[in-house]
This record gives sequence, structure tokens and C-alpha cells, in this order.
Amino acid sequence: MSLQNARSPLSLPPFIERRLDEAVLRLTRPADAGTIDFSVPAGEAALIAPDSISWKIFRNPVALFCGGVAAVILELAEPSVRTGVWEHSSFRRDPVRRLQRTGQAAMVTVYGPRSVSERMIAGVVRMHEHVSGETPGGVPYRANDVALLDWVQATATFGFATAYSRYVRPLDDAALSRVFAEARASAQLYGAAGAPGSVEEWRAMLDGMRGRLEPSPIVFEFLELMRTSPALPGPLRPLQRLMVRGAVELVPAWVRERLGLSDRDRASRAELAVLRRLGRSADRVLLPSSPAVQSCRRLGVPTTVLTRW
Repeated sequence: MSLQNARSPLSLPPFIERRLDEAVLRLTRPADAGTIDFSVPAGEAALIAPDSISWKIFRNPVALFCGGVAAVILELAEPSVRTGVWEHSSFRRDPVRRLQRTGQAAMVTVYGPRSVSERMIAGVVRMHEHVSGETPGGVPYRANDVALLDWVQATATFGFATAYSRYVRPLDDAALSRVFAEARASAQLYGAAGAPGSVEEWRAMLDGMRGRLEPSPIVFEFLELMRTSPALPGPLRPLQRLMVRGAVELVPAWVRERLGLSDRDRASRAELAVLRRLGRSADRVLLPSSPAVQSCRRLGVPTTVLTRW
């Protein structure tokens, strides 16, 4: 895939740019967490290089939201992951805060200075050491089990990459494999030693999960929370519901069928066209407060690296 042609950024009126900046930051900045300055320390590299495909994917709010929700649907289809997430996280009590913390973790992992990323990931690993239990089916689980970590890492990479490919810019198998390869460094730090490094390895993993994935009312409870929680400002709430339907569309067909997700849960053809227009427009907007733009400043690289293909 050629990464040589840069598209010109989309200029927005200052008022609209500020409102968009605030809306995107709301997805990735928990109110009770300290602000992370991605512009310092000068010159410190991230886990992933600025010319990566990942740096392009994770700055797009449509890909971030749709891909993140699709990943969680796949995670909740696995009984051990589902039980751990639902019983040991704040999804049910405070879904917006959980969404924001997950978004912030993704930003730090992709764009943050390596020292900050490694420190954050080490904290997550320590927290997972205390998470264990038993599924309703009587199967014991540990959050730091490598097989479960592999699945969580794989579904996240699949979700974000597929959302970008579907709603922003098509990625061929070589590009998708590159995204999986780019995620390996952080996956290793999380303990996901067997996370797929290519799209072929992901497809093999997914096929091997046919005997494990199962339906659960929790999947539908999660989707309702994502549709109705105030993750976006009031005027953008219809867009939030649209992106949830767009996320369901990304889930592989046999998994949707296994989970009992119907056409009513998916985006229509007209809605998919709207998502593609939104995703492609968002890809040309360089918001000044975004971690991607701040990280370009930290590394002294032009922001055109974010739009160059």
C-alpha cells in the first residue's frame, strides 16, 4: 500500500472546531483522571511509529467508537471475558466513565511517550492480577490468563482496523496485517503473548473460537447502555446510536447469528453511507487537542504524516 499521497486537512470555522474538539475529548478523557499532555517530553518515541497505520486509525472518532463497541461485543461473547468484564468493571454502574477510560488507554498506548505507556500498561497488569472468579457455567478464570488476554487484544485490533476500513478508507489484507503487527509491542506488555500478528492469524483465531462464543443477555444490555448513555453531547446523541448500529455491522456474520443480533441491530444501507461520509470527513480534520496532533509536536514531525497515504 502506498503511503505517499497526503490529503489536505479540512479547515473548519473556529467555533465548530472547538465543539468537535470537546466532543472527541469527551470520549477519551475521564473527568476524574488527570490530563495527559501528549506533547511532552520532547522527542520521546511512542510504542508505535508516527508513520504507522495505527496513528491514522486511532485519531478518527468514527473508527474509534464503532471499532471499540464491536470489540466489546466480541469480548462479551466469550464467557470468561464476559464474566470478568461485567463483574469487575464499571460498565454497568458508569458506562460513560468506563468508555472514557478505555479510550484514554487506547490513546496512551498508541500515541503516548513510551515511558508513560509502559507505566500505564504495568498498572493495568497489576490490577488484573486481582481479578479472578468463576463463570455462571462453573469455569474458573483469571484476568491475566494469556488466552483471554490474546482474545481481548485481538478483538480490539480487529474492531478498530475493520471500522476504519469499512467507514473511512478501505484497507487490504496487507494493510490489516500491518495493523496487527503494529499492535504486537503493546500486546506483549499486556501479557498477550499469543496475540495475532497478521490478519491471517486473526482469522484462524476467530475460527477456533466457534466452540466458545455464546449468546448472553449481557450483550444486549451493553448495546443499550452504549445507545443511551451520554457519551456524546445531546445534539450528537442520534450519531451515537447510529455508530452503535455501525459497530454491530462490523461483527462477523456467524458471530452475530450466534449472539442473536438481528438486522434491526445493524445499520441500514443508507446509514452505512452516512457513516462512511462522516468517517471520511473526520479523517481530514486535525483537531488541535487530539493526542495524535500533540504527539506529532512532541516528536517534531509534521501533522501531514496523519493524512499521508
